[in-house]
Amino acid sequence: MLELLGITKVYRGGKRAVDDLTLRLRPGMLGLLGPNGAGKSSLMRIIATVTRPTSGKLLFHGESAVARPQALRKSLGYLPQDFGVYPNLTSREFLLYLASAKGLSAKTAKPRIDELLELVNLTEAVKRPLGKYSGGMLRRVGIAQVLLGDPQVIIVDEPTAGLDPEERVRFRNLLSDLAAERVVVLSTHIVSDVESVASDIAVVAGGRLQTRGTPEELLRSAAGQVWEMLVDPGSVALIQSQYTVIRMVRTTEGVRIRLLSRERPAGGAESLAPDLEDAYLAVVRGAEDMQELGRQRRQHPAPRV
Repeated sequence: MLELLGITKVYRGGKRAVDDLTLRLRPGMLGLLGPNGAGKSSLMRIIATVTRPTSGKLLFHGESAVARPQALRKSLGYLPQDFGVYPNLTSREFLLYLASAKGLSAKTAKPRIDELLELVNLTEAVKRPLGKYSGGMLRRVGIAQVLLGDPQVIIVDEPTAGLDPEERVRFRNLLSDLAAERVVVLSTHIVSDVESVASDIAVVAGGRLQTRGTPEELLRSAAGQVWEMLVDPGSVALIQSQYTVIRMVRTTEGVRIRLLSRERPAGGAESLAPDLEDAYLAVVRGAEDMQELGRQRRQHPAPRV
């Protein structure tokens, strides 16, 4: 239904935000995980036809969405990371304006907007101008506008920023329901946003697709790399310089550290079963190590024989 083939995006100055990335998407939810600066937002803007790739193909039902973007745009619901509003409009007025821009008639849009405002728990604030909304409330307005027009492709970039825990759960469940018959791409750096709703997870780092698979496949890939050890407080800095530390808990006995390592660390480390956050960090750390190795080789090339 939606295909990204060899997508590359190079910005002015030579920054390569997306590097030869290929993804094929069908109805269902893809959790797109990656650290800040990994290229996720650039990739989302390309899928949403906001920006054009430097090279590669974006196909919607087999047709180029770069050369002819209208078909994809008519089927698209998009929530960017930075979502702007008109502060003097109410939420209902703003959504009516967006519905008109999407080509929906007022007769069709008004009852749909009332449904969406109730869905995102904003019914009691409909008369208040958007300029007086909190950040979390504005995020909920953004979620509502995604669903105008019954989109078949939904792209949401860091959608839970500013939402409280209850709202985050409600929104994740809503996306899960929508993904039954639609392409849904949830882009985030927060593992908990995808682990309970996405059966298909892709990890992006350094602009490249590092891995894609089910949560179970990601967990298997990190087996044998997660360790826990108890150290005295004076050794913490050394451990942090040698390993990727996932979390630390100070106890009366010392500091209990959970870390990543391909080999058993010295000091009585105990092997643990990985969780999804461990697996994600293992992929990202591996990508960073490869990038650093590449930089070192460029700076110090092997002598010619």
